[in-house]
Amino acid sequence: MRSVVYESYGVPEQVLKLGDRPKPAPGPGQALVKMTLSPIHNHDLMTAAGSYGIKPPLPAVGGTEAVGVIEALGEGVTDLKVGQRVAGGGSETWAEYYLVDAARALPVPDGVSDETACQLISMPLSAKMILSNLGIKPGEWLVQNAGNGAVGKLVSRFAKEQGINVLSLVRRQDAVEELKTLGIDHVVSTDSDAWLDAAKKLTGGADIAYGLDSIGGDGPAQLAEVMADGSTIVNFGAMSGRPLRITPALLLFRQITVRGFWGMKPNVAPELIGKMIGELVTSAAKGELELPVDGVFPLDQIAEAVMASGEPGRKGKVVLKG
Repeated sequence: MRSVVYESYGVPEQVLKLGDRPKPAPGPGQALVKMTLSPIHNHDLMTAAGSYGIKPPLPAVGGTEAVGVIEALGEGVTDLKVGQRVAGGGSETWAEYYLVDAARALPVPDGVSDETACQLISMPLSAKMILSNLGIKPGEWLVQNAGNGAVGKLVSRFAKEQGINVLSLVRRQDAVEELKTLGIDHVVSTDSDAWLDAAKKLTGGADIAYGLDSIGGDGPAQLAEVMADGSTIVNFGAMSGRPLRITPALLLFRQITVRGFWGMKPNVAPELIGKMIGELVTSAAKGELELPVDGVFPLDQIAEAVMASGEPGRKGKVVLKG
């Protein structure tokens, strides 16, 4: 079967290639799924680059999330059926067929589009878990960079539902207008010299005790400019590709705490995660949660798809089709 494979770690658009792999057979407790759509997440590309927290044995097939239709069931699987559309975490999903543990296969309601279903878990669930992990209370403030990214938009949305205030930093003025059309109003573009004054005006000078950094490099230091002493910054990603730069002044004199968040070790109770997933499915089924797609590419155009996923100003995820 056609699959996107990589035989070494490196620059994703260079090491990811179309290859031929045997069609897998489901083992006990597994389902074989014919892939419909599978998104390109930042962590997928970091994995291919060898810079993620997990390094699969090589050669490997890319992809970690998809939507598709069950083709076969392994021994002991009784709560799923052939022909059923499922989404959620699998492995090696950038292929015509992939395997998923039956316990992690999420049946997709009929009213949910493939575009939303293929990305229903990874980013939305991360956004919910981050807010829970930080322990922010209603009325408090969070500042985040990359506010126009997939997780940034979802953090703003879910926080608003919980009565939490979010100040989103972006790097382009047109991103401010884009977010406003989505009902996200507390947005500041840092390409202006007066961005700090604009931020204080939007927040009314409120103390901001929590920060979410998805950029790395100087991202935490920039967030700290609008945060209170003794506050906490959580790093979620490294979009800049540069190591975090944390000055002694932040740690020593301002007593700011910097720590990481990883969805594989979320420090969130399993039962709460199950509740969050249920909330996401319910919202999607009601048409209240729609996750846009900005480009659809066949498997043999993986290099073009990877480059498209890195283009600034995207309105949604880039996905591969089976």
